[in-house]
Amino acid sequence: MSTNRTIIEIHALETTAAGNLNRDDTGSPKTVEYGGVTRARVSSQAWKRPTRETFKDLLDPKDLGVRTKRVVEVLHDRILARLPDLDDALAIKLAETVLKDGAGIKLAKPRAKKNAEDDGNEALLQSQYLLFMGNRQYDRLTDIVVEALEQDDPAKFIKSTKKTIKQIVADDRAIDVALFGRMVADDTDLNVDAAAQVAHAISVQAVDSESDFFTAVDDAKQNSDEEGDAGAAMMGQIEFNAATFYRYANVDANRLNDTLGDANATAKAVAAFVQAFLTSMPQGKINTFAHGTLPELAIVNVRDTQAVNLVGAFERPVEPDYVQNATKALVRREQEFDDVYGITPVKTWVVRIGDDTVAADALAERTSMREMLDGITTTVSERLSDPVQDQE
Repeated sequence: MSTNRTIIEIHALETTAAGNLNRDDTGSPKTVEYGGVTRARVSSQAWKRPTRETFKDLLDPKDLGVRTKRVVEVLHDRILARLPDLDDALAIKLAETVLKDGAGIKLAKPRAKKNAEDDGNEALLQSQYLLFMGNRQYDRLTDIVVEALEQDDPAKFIKSTKKTIKQIVADDRAIDVALFGRMVADDTDLNVDAAAQVAHAISVQAVDSESDFFTAVDDAKQNSDEEGDAGAAMMGQIEFNAATFYRYANVDANRLNDTLGDANATAKAVAAFVQAFLTSMPQGKINTFAHGTLPELAIVNVRDTQAVNLVGAFERPVEPDYVQNATKALVRREQEFDDVYGITPVKTWVVRIGDDTVAADALAERTSMREMLDGITTTVSERLSDPVQDQE
């Protein structure tokens, strides 16, 4: 059976340098018990953040969103950027009115910081949750404010356009909002279903954390006989690990297209997500460990059936050589699933380095990242523009 579904899967093997990419509440690298042993783990949120940050280098900022509680501040700044001579207090009031009375977003005073000094300036109201909203939405809300200021009673005008304001927020077509979704507990009409799913990355082998004992030297301290520690002004320890991670994510291109409303724009967004996901890196303790790496292997599938996480290939921890054995296990797992369940991908790309990943050539001919991204863009655009109808 052929379907008109278009799902993009990303499977990657990446060996990281010694580091502490994602810490738990005690400062230790996160872990998970899998296959009876302890694995290194990096949470999905820890990799989504740098993925979104990478979008800034790949996409037009107007097509992206802002996730913040400081919604009044953001809108206030947009208003003053458009109307620099407007009274600041009025800009704040209008921003609050648009968001609270127009969009129905609950606002409240931010929690006071402990021991914070009162500078006489009242803090701007904030939403009670992180609100993910597109830059174009903020610009359109600013348009409402500009129009309101032309009326005799701006606040009354804003309240009278409540339906329009809510529709502006609901019709959010920011790419990152469409990919990662938005949940507004107060008003489900403003929710956006996420088109992307990102798994927690786990190591293909058993991993134990290690501890790095360090000292910091006081440059100004005199190195004299009277000071036995000879300049050591601070001591401490940092836990770290190193591992070969299996990373996985998928994008439902049909769902993404439902939100963005344009096949070409959706195809470009999918390619940007693939590139950002593969080339980004969590920033935890990065100045200490300089752990920036790239995947040794990336396998990207376009399926018309369902997305399949292949983590089961590593339920039995692999032995050294980790990349070579993990590649063989991953390829074998995909081939077995495809054969048994009849879910052979419509298209597969393999981007790899080194001889240890040669087993992946059994899935598709080796290619470059640029060629893969171009192929993804073309394939997704063509499938969404002229989808194959369900056939028995």
